[in-house]
Amino acid sequence: MSDKIDVISKEAIFQLVIAFYQKVRADQMLGPIFTTIVKDWDEHHALITDFWAKNLFGATGYAGNPLTAHQQVDRKMAFQMRSEHFGQWLVLWFETIDEFHTGKNADTLKRRARKMSTFLFLKVVEAREP
Repeated sequence: MSDKIDVISKEAIFQLVIAFYQKVRADQMLGPIFTTIVKDWDEHHALITDFWAKNLFGATGYAGNPLTAHQQVDRKMAFQMRSEHFGQWLVLWFETIDEFHTGKNADTLKRRARKMSTFLFLKVVEAREP
């Protein structure tokens, strides 16, 4: 019997985000980017938790702009963000969800992350100077 449950609360999202960013920070490809960009991890965890809570439950509180944020990161990386970065992000996100969760909301988080990563990557590249 599995002790995995569906993502049913903002607290569950918060715990997922914490576990996910532990993997991101340890990742050879993504770790150096995130540790350079993120100055306050508690603030980042809260922001990303609010993002996914809004995305999954319609919760209020998220006031960020993911597209602008990713375009700014690309600029700071000298326009070197590649599809591989977004792919590795997805691998770690899926892996973390599958480690702790199962069910409809877990599947929704993966599906929306896949769509979002494709959209963000295309818009990041599109925003680069020709």
